[in-house]
Amino acid sequence: MKKKMISFTPQTLPPITEEDRAKLKALMGRPDSEIDYSDIPPLTDDFWKSAVRGRFYKPTKRQITARVDADVLEWLKSQGKGYQSRLNAILRREMLTSLKGSSGRKVKRGSRKLWRSAA
Repeated sequence: MKKKMISFTPQTLPPITEEDRAKLKALMGRPDSEIDYSDIPPLTDDFWKSAVRGRFYKPTKRQITARVDADVLEWLKSQGKGYQSRLNAILRREMLTSLKGSSGRKVKRGSRKLWRSAA
């Protein structure tokens, strides 16, 4: 029998009941020494040497309207499904290349706006 997956967004979370509040209060009252860490592997210096910042970073998408030359659009579509994702990948590659080549310009991740550092 298949089970239906339930997902929530911050707007659709069910309200916290009094029973939930009581359980949370009891958990907050317990000392850290009672936490069982046996199923968590220790983080060694070797782990941090190979760690990558932003590995799972996935920027949010915004819907836009853009005018593209007809031949460019046909070329993108001729590559198969996902032409919008390909267009985004091309634009991202150009953005990153441009940012690497110009010192003092950075991408602010939260707003994804370009800004110049005061020099």
